[in-house]
This record gives sequence, C-alpha cells and structure tokens, in this order.
Amino acid sequence: MKINTAFIMCAGFGKRLNPLTLKVPKPLLEINDLTLLENTINLIKNLGIKKIKLNTFYLKEKIKNFIEKKNFNVELEIVEDGDKILDIGGGIYNMIKSSPDSEKNFLIFNPDTVWSQNYIKTINEMINFYFSNPNYNTLLVVDKKLSFDKNLKGDFVLNQNLLKKKNENDYIYTGCQIFNRKMIKNDNYNRPAYNFSISTIWNDAIKSGDLFGFESKNIFKHVTNLDIYKELLKNN
Repeated sequence: MKINTAFIMCAGFGKRLNPLTLKVPKPLLEINDLTLLENTINLIKNLGIKKIKLNTFYLKEKIKNFIEKKNFNVELEIVEDGDKILDIGGGIYNMIKSSPDSEKNFLIFNPDTVWSQNYIKTINEMINFYFSNPNYNTLLVVDKKLSFDKNLKGDFVLNQNLLKKKNENDYIYTGCQIFNRKMIKNDNYNRPAYNFSISTIWNDAIKSGDLFGFESKNIFKHVTNLDIYKELLKNN
C-alpha cells in the first residue's frame, strides 16, 4: 500500500519570527537560498508522492504567487482556511473534506522543520510501519537530545511505538505524521470547517491507546523563533 497525497500546513501567523513574518509568511523564509516551503515540496516529491495540498490564511496571496511562479512538476492545490484561521486540526479537517472519499491516508508536514533528504529513508520506513501495524495516526518523533534547538521540551513519551504524555517527555513531534480520515468523526463531515487543535485528536487517541510514534534518528532542525532562525542561517 502507498500514500498518494501529502498536506503542507501553511496558514499560521509565525508570530515568533516577527518582524520577519510581518511581511513574509513563515513558509517562505529561506535557508540556504531555498524557502522552507520549497524544501518541503522537494522532500515530498522525492518520496514519490505526486499530489500535494497546502492550506493558507495569513499572507495567502504571497504563498499563492510563489506557487504560481514555480514549476514544481507536481499536482499542487491550495485550500484556503476561509475567513478565520482553523489551527492545525481544523486545517487538516478542511483539506480532508476537499479530498475524494477514496483517499484514506495522508502524509502531513509542517514546513517549519528543515527537512533534509536524509528523512526519505526514515519516512518510507514509517510508512511501512504504518501499514504493517494497523493504526490511524502515526507521528514521526525524535529524541530531544537530537534537537538543534536545545530549549525545546519533549511532547511525548515513546514506548514500543506507542505515544503517551507524562510530566517529563523525551520525544519531540517533528512535524510529520500519517493521518487517516477516520481520525475525524464521520458526523463532522457534515459541518463547516472550524478551528480546533490537532492536540484534541491526539489526546483522545492517547486515552484509547491508539496514538503511534515512529522514531527518527536525524538531527532535528526546527525554525522555532527568530533567534533559532538566525542560528540555523549560520550553521547551514
């Protein structure tokens, strides 16, 4: 089995990178003369995925213009959040609503992670794990010891590929996950898109013992804030 469609989350305000993001949306910030968004698209293409959807809200025209000027040689669709920003959960829900019912599984990326091509092997291994161990949501996580930003706290505890939350958490969510449309309750498809956090879904899955994690061994570089962005520019 394979995954045919990837989502990229591009709607956020990027407030922690002000003043840069007052005029430039966070996905269009550059590292090594390449925008974070283009870097993410290149990774997805190298994974063999031909269809990409991305959501927009803040400075959406700049992202739209960037996409139109580039020839990514991939089917790429922009799905706008609408009049109000939808947060990650709502943005995912909105893009799933715009996808055919036949599409069940989606790869989802946050572009503020600096995705290197070293992730290709890891993500393919995660996809194999996902289909070999039936589940509806697998998150790519990394030990916080491998984080470039040493101030980042862990999000989860990982034990035999199951994720939990405790007072002390050693694993960080990298910004890549596999998500099945069944994670959205069926009755929700009859209602308009609305604002909610992805943590709402994850917390429910943790309670039922159904949130899975797959460990990355790559150095985790994440554009957390302005100071970290400046450090990444120096070290890349």
